[in-house]
Amino acid sequence: MATILGQNQYGKAENRVVKITRDGDTHHIKDLNVSVALSGDMDDVHYSGSNANVLPTDTTKNTVYAFAKEYGIESAEQFGIHLARWFVNSQEPIQRARIRIEEYAWDRIATSDANSKFIGADEVNHSFVRQGMETRVTQITYDGQNWEVVSGLKDLIVMNSTNSEFWGYVKDKYTTLQEAYDRILATQVSGRWRFNWTDDEQRMPNWEKSYAETRKHMLQAFAETYSLSLQQTLYQMGSRIINHRSEIDEVRFSLPNKHHFLVDLEPFGLKNDNEVYFAADRPYGLIEATVLRDGADARIPVDMTNL
Repeated sequence: MATILGQNQYGKAENRVVKITRDGDTHHIKDLNVSVALSGDMDDVHYSGSNANVLPTDTTKNTVYAFAKEYGIESAEQFGIHLARWFVNSQEPIQRARIRIEEYAWDRIATSDANSKFIGADEVNHSFVRQGMETRVTQITYDGQNWEVVSGLKDLIVMNSTNSEFWGYVKDKYTTLQEAYDRILATQVSGRWRFNWTDDEQRMPNWEKSYAETRKHMLQAFAETYSLSLQQTLYQMGSRIINHRSEIDEVRFSLPNKHHFLVDLEPFGLKNDNEVYFAADRPYGLIEATVLRDGADARIPVDMTNL
């Protein structure tokens, strides 16, 4: 039976690079996990084993570290753009580069006052603590002419302890869930947003500011929406981002509903007045949707597992 080669790509995955920028005694840290995938004229290496068009994956790894030194890391997006442009423009057989980056955030450790008998607080500017489970992500794709930048975050856990209801839903003979008029709403946010910057003629967004502002508006929408459903909250989060960030045309969220159920304390002669809950991690409701700027096309994959 005859066969032909289909879509293919190769590269070096999960290159961990930590860049320390020393501004005198004050240090700044960028901690990235960078994955490179390259595609193009790669038929021969699959059909005959000829490596004539193959840039070794070890070279892509070295490029990540060299670029961290040569160009620094202003933002995950900017760093990915530098890499993608280099791979496509420097190697004729490579026609498309996809760079995926996870960024792990660090906070500066708060120190004691300057009169400490140990090192004074004014002397300590190089100690950090990893933030929680939240991880910033970005994917940059470049084909030599056009860019696609999709950024976002995952594992950001948020909770509203009130101002959430769930009632008026369909009921059948298998329904046991009681209507709730004051409930906990909690979720672990996985979100991606697509920028409308697509070519070098356009003004490039300020990636760091964009991420910070997008995250801010997303959280404000979660906190300020009186929620009758997690779907409603999701839509408000996406709408708030698009309405406040002109550089973003599409937002997609995957929000698992981290259920909290009131514990029955009556057997103990106690009244549970929305105070004590059982937090169930499985099974969970999974709410997913895309919010678009009017007139924009949906391009973020429905399944964001590998994005």
